[in-house]
Amino acid sequence: MLLRDAYYLVKPAVPRRIRVAVRRSVAARRRRHVGDCWPIDERAAIRPEGWPGWPGGKKFAFVLTHDVEGQRGLDRCCRLARMEMNLGFRSSFNFVPEGGYSTPAVLRAFLAENGFEIGVHDLHHDGKLYRSRAEFERNAERINEHLNSWGAVGFRSAFMLHNLEWLRQLNVLYDASTFDTDPFEPQPDGVRTIFPFWVPRDDGGGYVELPYTLAQDSTLFLVLEETGIDVWTKKLDWLAERGGMALVNVHPDYTNFDGFTSASEYPAELYEQFLQYARDRYSRDAWFALPRDVAKFYSARS
Repeated sequence: MLLRDAYYLVKPAVPRRIRVAVRRSVAARRRRHVGDCWPIDERAAIRPEGWPGWPGGKKFAFVLTHDVEGQRGLDRCCRLARMEMNLGFRSSFNFVPEGGYSTPAVLRAFLAENGFEIGVHDLHHDGKLYRSRAEFERNAERINEHLNSWGAVGFRSAFMLHNLEWLRQLNVLYDASTFDTDPFEPQPDGVRTIFPFWVPRDDGGGYVELPYTLAQDSTLFLVLEETGIDVWTKKLDWLAERGGMALVNVHPDYTNFDGFTSASEYPAELYEQFLQYARDRYSRDAWFALPRDVAKFYSARS
């Protein structure tokens, strides 16, 4: 934890190309040793006790989420949303409330009016949210204010850092800061389930945890330098077979709609191909849902 905190302290001073090069080198070495638990960890497929199945008798759930990290991502939100609408999908866009950009009310209104969900993504997106309990409690008050102001019910921490106990202070229906398995994250402790689960509060309430179960686009295309969507489709087929939740996190900051590829961007066509695959293969079997819909479904049974 101290090493991680030190990294986020010096990160702004380190050029992005150097950070990416280091991550790629570390990830390449790590990938050679995690084939038994990534991208698929068979232990994560155990169904929760009393699992009732998905609504409408659907075979599995399919959930799309987006974390908007900076101005570049903000400028691409509408284009990404229209891509999804053209293919019949809706998703959740998570915005940083006190980061390096301001989220226009007109953008939130456009997304909401077209059936998308708005969520809160951290507070400052600086990797310092969990630096101390006292600091988190102060930040939680601000996060709750933004949740209320935006009418949001979902939260996700920056860099997938998480402390499920501390997160109980947020007024949320769900959190989405964990994953079933991902050894490439700075806090790599996966929750080893492809299903939602309940996190109780002391007052008898609680919130739903929605782990992502498909590799993040940044990990797949920028860190591991994959040039196709085979990792996504193979895992999606496995999730569908096991009846779990296929939840992916795609960043508009990294999706380039002009076919450009760099250390910080990949062609948006890759994401489009994945959506087409999911639609064409699983249009009858999948419950295409927003994260708030999954959370409402699961909280009702909890």
